[in-house]
Amino acid sequence: MSTWPRRHARRALVQAIYQWQIAAHDPDEIRSQFVGSGTLKKADTAFFDRCLDGVIAECKDLDAAFAPYLDRKVGELNQVERAILRAGTFELRACPDVPFKVVLDEYISLARTFGAQDSYKYVNGVLDRVARDLRPEETQ
Repeated sequence: MSTWPRRHARRALVQAIYQWQIAAHDPDEIRSQFVGSGTLKKADTAFFDRCLDGVIAECKDLDAAFAPYLDRKVGELNQVERAILRAGTFELRACPDVPFKVVLDEYISLARTFGAQDSYKYVNGVLDRVARDLRPEETQ
């Protein structure tokens, strides 16, 4: 499979998680908004659905996985960083078919696009440490 459909899915995923965090809409409502707007036209929709559902269902566990590497509480992260860290941590946990370096590169890129000026550095540091915990055999 080409990397582009997954890249489009990740971009939409971060936006959907952000929207869920802000407005607490039902995941099906968010999904239908993204489908209706055409945002998912070029995306791997099965991957988007799996990750969105997984992040929402496992939110507390995901937060606990990256919380030890934060310099502040999870609730004090800005919404974009929190969405990216949740999505990246979920993918590291649930998608072993995706190399950890790909996961890091993709979410660092999204932090550059959507985050504050240097948030990509922060995301990089946190996700790198999460990857070492979740995929020790791959990160050595």
